Amino acid sequence: MRWALVKVSLAVTAMVVVAFAVPLGLVIREMARDRAFSNAEREAAAVAPALSITTDREQLERVVASAGSDAGMAVHIPATGAGSRNGAGSGAPAGSGGGEADGATDIGRQRATDEDIAAVREMGRASTTEVDGGSTLLQPVALSTGEIAVVEVYVPESAVTNGVNTAWAVLAAVGAALIVGSVAVADRLGVRMVQPAQRLVEGAHELGEGKLGARVPVEGPYELRLAAVAFNSMADQVVQLLANERELAADLSHRLRTPLTVLRLNAASLGDGPAAEQTRTAVEQLEREVDTIIRTARDAKPQTAAAGPGAGCDAAEVVRERMGFWSALAEDEGRKWRVAGADRPVRIPVARTDLAASLDALLGNVFRHTAEGTAFAVDLHNGEDAVIVLVSDAGAGITDPDAAMARGRGSGTDGSTGLGLDIVRRMAESTGGDVRIGSSVLGGTEVRIWIQLDGQAAPARRGHRGSVRRRRQLRQPRQGATINRSRSLP
Repeated sequence: MRWALVKVSLAVTAMVVVAFAVPLGLVIREMARDRAFSNAEREAAAVAPALSITTDREQLERVVASAGSDAGMAVHIPATGAGSRNGAGSGAPAGSGGGEADGATDIGRQRATDEDIAAVREMGRASTTEVDGGSTLLQPVALSTGEIAVVEVYVPESAVTNGVNTAWAVLAAVGAALIVGSVAVADRLGVRMVQPAQRLVEGAHELGEGKLGARVPVEGPYELRLAAVAFNSMADQVVQLLANERELAADLSHRLRTPLTVLRLNAASLGDGPAAEQTRTAVEQLEREVDTIIRTARDAKPQTAAAGPGAGCDAAEVVRERMGFWSALAEDEGRKWRVAGADRPVRIPVARTDLAASLDALLGNVFRHTAEGTAFAVDLHNGEDAVIVLVSDAGAGITDPDAAMARGRGSGTDGSTGLGLDIVRRMAESTGGDVRIGSSVLGGTEVRIWIQLDGQAAPARRGHRGSVRRRRQLRQPRQGATINRSRSLP
């Protein structure tokens, strides 16, 4: 916008300057020419009174010299007028004073042609003609004898263009100054318009990056002030909505404490045995997770774990631990399971609890959405710059992976909250990785978690349609334990 205003101002000012400067320059040139020929006419008029009195050569030479133009003036007297020394009726003998009784008398240097001089005598009015180095003014003067003498005044080219170049230079300087001044003013006006727009863009970027305190000063043109007011109002509304969402999550989580207390009491009365101990452990873990949700939701500034040097966990150890829990449930339902790649340490820049929650969410989906006896597998691949975790099953598969990755699109009839795959996605994207849903070699669904080791964006891979940012709606596990947001269960 700023440069557009500068260009428009430059074009408009340049056109105005040209429209005025060019005609004014031509007028100045014509004025200089008129001034030069007006001076020539005055010089010719100074000689005319002397010609009306006498045609004596010596007297006329003194008159021409007194006019100060003897080098540029010539007087052409016809033959009949040259024989009279003191005018008409004079009895002076012909031929004295430099004139001849039978020929014309010429005083000064003749530059015009004889034809031009004869034409002026015949027409009886002044005329100009071009000669070498300039022009001449031919002024006819009537003698006392009735003959016509011609006064020739030479006007050099330098006299015609005297002061024109200087005037043109001044006009050019004034025009350039006007153009520069208009561009400077347009630039300042453009800055006043562009800066509020830039601040609005910066505020939008900051708000998009999660800086909820980003606001825009209300300044600039009227439309931009309205935009700033609308932006600030929108930001305030976003902050309020997020605060309400946190409060709602905390309140809903707090309501779970009463049924959890009853569940814990019932689990304590189950007696001894592996199933009873496993149930009590799951209830305790669920209570801890509910408390964590309440504390996190109440926090006005959610904290994000930084994956710096030394941070993270051993992915192989977490996989072995979680499979130790889910394998017991798999044996109860007659499911075949397999773990690969977890026999050696694999360090990843992810918190232990986050990876455990992601595995629990994916394995819980397997138990929730596939029939009993359906096999599943967990594979861990360690590369140079990334670690891939594959969770696959032999179920019926997912007909619409895009809809499964879309958070909150579940109908709610199956008890899904739509948070499971979102937990996995945020865990992967925190390292620069992503999540994909495809078909597994077992014939069902395969969820691939790409965990970037260097914290940079994951490289493009064949068949990959970009970072999957849509989330799948998950259901509760059969045993009633919440695993969408569960941490590592013992």
